[in-house]
Amino acid sequence: MKKSFKQKNRGFTRTPKFGVTPKGGGFTLVETLVAISIFSVSILGILSVLASSITNTTYAKDKIIGGYLAQEGIEYMRNIRDNDVLYSANGSSWIAFTTTSSLASCTSGNKCGFSATNPTQTTSFFKCTNDSIGCKLYLYNGVYNDSSANGTNSGFTRKVWMTVIPGGNEVQIFSEVDWNQGSGSTNVIFSENLFNWEPSS
Repeated sequence: MKKSFKQKNRGFTRTPKFGVTPKGGGFTLVETLVAISIFSVSILGILSVLASSITNTTYAKDKIIGGYLAQEGIEYMRNIRDNDVLYSANGSSWIAFTTTSSLASCTSGNKCGFSATNPTQTTSFFKCTNDSIGCKLYLYNGVYNDSSANGTNSGFTRKVWMTVIPGGNEVQIFSEVDWNQGSGSTNVIFSENLFNWEPSS
């Protein structure tokens, strides 16, 4: 005689999905949160490296531009010396260059800016009475100049000055470029010695 067993109704039976057995695993909520946390920390690390790389690239770019602008200041002053010594039409000489020129009045305590668009010695150098105005450089079509009417503020300032070496036949010229980098100020200073090679009469 067959016995029949009556099975109790225990509700819905869990159906396996995606290869997970009814008694099996899957991720718990805690495991999921841990995985998300690890992923988030990894992403933050990558973003931090990228931000640092961008900052370093910007600093390197500004450092190169600052160096070029400082070198331009040196070359400009050297050109003034050469014109004074070579061309009598300027009405000046080495003596005038070192004693009476507008550049001669530019000292370490009284630094000057200059107009690269005006190569005449008598009007090209001007005192930087206010660094935030007088020595600012403006960018227009890839060219840096001293006029706010010609371009937008580049963030760079340039100051030049000269020191006469005792003996009178040698001067040391300086060109300083400043700009803001992050929360502080950065600068580069170039210097060079110029000599009197004026032809003797």
